[in-house]
Amino acid sequence: MAIKVEVFSTNSCPHCPSAIDAAQVAKDKLGDAIDVEVIKIDESEENRQKAINYQIMAVPTIVIDGEVAFVGAPTDDELIEKLESL
Repeated sequence: MAIKVEVFSTNSCPHCPSAIDAAQVAKDKLGDAIDVEVIKIDESEENRQKAINYQIMAVPTIVIDGEVAFVGAPTDDELIEKLESL
């Protein structure tokens, strides 16, 4: 079963693109072992509610298998290391 990686971001966040990029690098390296979803919380009420459910107060936030793993943008290596440890 693939590890679920959710990247919570907004369109106006200056740090969110690097978190999204780190998730994409991890996906490129780990392939089908992970499933990446980018959730823009300012684009729908459903996305905003997901962020509230995780008690996310800042973006970018990366949730891995239902647990907040990073608040702020990790480096590619930090994210890959975390995913490989699971």
